[in-house]
Amino acid sequence: MSNSVTVDTKPYEGQKPGTSGLRKKVKVFIQENYTENFIQCILDVNKTSLIGSTLVVGGDGRYLVKEVVDKIIKISAANGVSKLIVGQNGILSTPAVSYIIRKYKTLGGIVLTASHNPGGADEDFGIKFNCSNGGPASDATTDAIYKLTTSIKQYKIVPDLNCAIDKIDVHTFKVDQRQFTVEVIDAVEDYVSYMKEIFDFPKIKALIQGTEQRKPFNVLIDAMNGVTGPYVKRIFLEELGCSEKNVRRIVPLEDFGGAHPDPNLTYAADLVEAVKEGDYDFGAAFDGDGDRNMILGRDAFFVTPSDSLAVLADNLECIPYFARGGVRGLARSMPTAAAVDRVAAARALPLFEVPTGWKYFGNLMDAGQLSLCGEESFGTGSDHVREKDGLWAALAWLSLLAHSGRSVQEMLQAHWKQFGRNYFTRYDYENCTSESCEEMMSVLERTMTSPGFVGSAHSAGGKEYVVKLADNFSYVDPIDQSVAKRQGLRIIFEDGSRIVFRLSGTGSSGATVRVYVDSYEAVSVGGAAADALGPLVSIALDISRLKQYTGRDEPTVIT
Repeated sequence: MSNSVTVDTKPYEGQKPGTSGLRKKVKVFIQENYTENFIQCILDVNKTSLIGSTLVVGGDGRYLVKEVVDKIIKISAANGVSKLIVGQNGILSTPAVSYIIRKYKTLGGIVLTASHNPGGADEDFGIKFNCSNGGPASDATTDAIYKLTTSIKQYKIVPDLNCAIDKIDVHTFKVDQRQFTVEVIDAVEDYVSYMKEIFDFPKIKALIQGTEQRKPFNVLIDAMNGVTGPYVKRIFLEELGCSEKNVRRIVPLEDFGGAHPDPNLTYAADLVEAVKEGDYDFGAAFDGDGDRNMILGRDAFFVTPSDSLAVLADNLECIPYFARGGVRGLARSMPTAAAVDRVAAARALPLFEVPTGWKYFGNLMDAGQLSLCGEESFGTGSDHVREKDGLWAALAWLSLLAHSGRSVQEMLQAHWKQFGRNYFTRYDYENCTSESCEEMMSVLERTMTSPGFVGSAHSAGGKEYVVKLADNFSYVDPIDQSVAKRQGLRIIFEDGSRIVFRLSGTGSSGATVRVYVDSYEAVSVGGAAADALGPLVSIALDISRLKQYTGRDEPTVIT
């Protein structure tokens, strides 16, 4: 039998979870008691339900995951948790954690990830708590966790409890006269079985393998050395019959092979080049923890996340999950281009515009009002879980292609012909000085709210835009009436074009400024996005004086 002990500790400043948990550099998390403090506060915020509860634990395989899983096991045992469900070797994708929480009806889960941020001893780590619905903790919960971190004095731990997580097994311990169980599970099995319920795998396999009437459809799937590697191997190699040449970087690595595991045109440029140069009909990449995706067609034809969401929304009936259950509503984050809005209108479906952060979709899903949603930051998902889901998105696209017989580019061209096109881009300025960025946002908001700004005209590249609305976006949750304020500065022009400015909460240090530009064209749908958006980008940089405040001549990433 093992006994718990109480360890004295002191608070650390800055343990405030962002939109996706607490993210800091590894060197911050390895400070004495830093990680232990935060884990204890996650458990304490659930104190009334903790005794006898079950929690799910897993992460994206980055540096420090195994060590932190060990701490979670020891601290959970000391705090009266009855059982932990842990992914083998600490591996579980974020959408898999969500599904396992829901399938086994657990109290929640602790996810060890910094998502799309780099990994390694000198890079990023993260911890977030997912609630019993499988989704990210609400603002009220993360605020409560943060408040506890500011005053924590002690944490409880069972220092001599050692549990191997490298093999699938069930371990039982006696702790403080109570039974404590750690079940180490196959990280992939539950999730893959669920995907086979959602999608028609034989139909997707027939697309990829080819038939007498149709040549094989050649795919290239890139796990970016993140958590989706084992899932890609099981689904694409074992279930769908792909060969090794159809997958790449499917071994999870603690530093993601030195790459930045963010599936966009900048950080997945090698995939873009491989699809462009090779004989591939379809390409997909996923981020470190498996919740983001990038979709490419032949010749590396890029599908923006906003367009991806809209095309999926208009073709959901070809996916068995939606054919059975129907479609209740559609939603997008506020910065995401409004392409899906037109699909919702055409299909007489409710459309919700929410702040950035997947947790805002959860309430709508739990209330039965939302079926499909997405964010321009390469996140797409449905009510099958309460997280965005990269692999799900790729399988959804393959389902559409198998059903329609069209190529990726043909799907987009047909969609634009019917609905028009939302040209969209996002400029990211990463690791900027926080103080100057905050000053920029403050000055910009004062400019936007000054008399005469609404109605003012702004010109660039031979085009003129007149301001119709300017505000700092706020959201009232239609389910619980909670309010989220100051979610991004919006400038909306009379033709429907938009410029949005946000300070991101997903980085581990410094500030990231994101500038979103969205321009709708009903007829001129075949042009280059850079040409169509050039005038608005110029106006955005001029209004914000972004170069002056950030000291940057160019963004870090353009998507």
